[in-house]
Amino acid sequence: MQATIDNAPKQGNGKHPPGLFLLFITEMWERYSYYGIRSFLVLYLTAELVSGGLGMSDSQALVLYGNYIGLVYLTPMIGGWLTDKFMGLRTGITIGGITMAVGDFTLFLVQEQWGLYLGLLLLIIGNGFFKPNISTLVGELYDKNDSRKDSAFTIFYMGINLGAFFSPLIAGLLYQDIFYSTVNGVEHFGFKFAFLASSLGMIIGQVLFNALSKKYLGDIGTKPARTKAAPVKKEKAKPLTKQEKQRTLVILILAVFVIMFWVGFEQAGASFTLYTRDFIDRTIFGYEVPVSWFQSLNPLFILLFAPVVSAIWLKLTKTKRGDFSVPTKMAFGLILLGLGFMVLIPAVMATGSDPDNVTMKVSAGFMVITYLLHTIGELCLSPIGLSMVTKMSPVKFASVLMGVWFLSNAASNKLAGVVASWTTEAGYLEIYVYIGLAAIILGFILLALTKQIQKLMNLEELEKEDQVKTA
Repeated sequence: MQATIDNAPKQGNGKHPPGLFLLFITEMWERYSYYGIRSFLVLYLTAELVSGGLGMSDSQALVLYGNYIGLVYLTPMIGGWLTDKFMGLRTGITIGGITMAVGDFTLFLVQEQWGLYLGLLLLIIGNGFFKPNISTLVGELYDKNDSRKDSAFTIFYMGINLGAFFSPLIAGLLYQDIFYSTVNGVEHFGFKFAFLASSLGMIIGQVLFNALSKKYLGDIGTKPARTKAAPVKKEKAKPLTKQEKQRTLVILILAVFVIMFWVGFEQAGASFTLYTRDFIDRTIFGYEVPVSWFQSLNPLFILLFAPVVSAIWLKLTKTKRGDFSVPTKMAFGLILLGLGFMVLIPAVMATGSDPDNVTMKVSAGFMVITYLLHTIGELCLSPIGLSMVTKMSPVKFASVLMGVWFLSNAASNKLAGVVASWTTEAGYLEIYVYIGLAAIILGFILLALTKQIQKLMNLEELEKEDQVKTA
């Protein structure tokens, strides 16, 4: 009787199972932890020891930042594999959540380099277990062809952005206002209390998840994937068809373009943070806005514009011409990214790149418009790319190709830190011009290749295959 009740949420009754909202809250608190730290990590690394930081050079801090976020995207492939083999999804989420909470607390407790590396290592490992499993668990709430599934992931995505929105705001209040002090003209920032807040957020999320899982998730996600029935061996042995090989090639080609996008986009937590700190006029009605608050712009714009962009795509599908193709949308994303950097060019020309010789600061509007363009670019590229990979991957290589897709994200995040570090030598102007032009040029190249890529996608055959599978 209990098993029947536990699995009842999978039955399509028009409403989402309550377990979805438990996962929404759990993910929201995890993203609160991640984006909170992301918003001030470089500031913490570069602040003087006497000011509550670690006293690293800008270049060293930016490279370390790139290494951190790169590994954050790499470990989910390992954590996901370990979970599939040896434990249930819920166990993986709990291990990951607790590990991240300990990592955050380590950063709060130890303001030394060994504490930094240990804390970040725990965050990287914990994320590897948490991130892939909670997303998979959302899918487990629904049958394969349940019409509610797309809507469920949209709701889940809102949880991500809700956590990402308010975490930089709270972090900024903690390190720059509530626990900020000046002694004999020396500033002291309360970075460690922002780390503590991230740890408390993870703890809250885990307490709720573990206390309510049995009630709202039942037995879903309690067993390792290896205990499930294996696919028929005869199907596995079939070689890839010509169409499947071509679709795999499309995924690999687009992954290369995606690397360029994320190298530019991830300047948000890297060089944008330092440029905002040194050259953006952050004073509004006499109050100096914390640098970290600017990183709330991206999730805010996603919450505001994701429904708009989605409605545009839907409306286009009902027109005679039809919706834009996947490569076209991704090309738009690259071009918008490049235009975002172009917005900053006149600002950098006015301010220069020397933080020790600041002659003027520019309006925060430059950075706001850049974040807006980058966010709309993200909406054109990121969800479209993920959907494309899940739809076009051959069944027996679906996990591998999703891994390749995330591997491209890991590589681009690592490169983002390296490229950001170049601004300390070459200056912001030269690097931003190069990134902006490269993104725009690659966007137009992708537009030029759209027809060829669409042929390789074999969309008509793919639709026929889906009809056969669902028949």
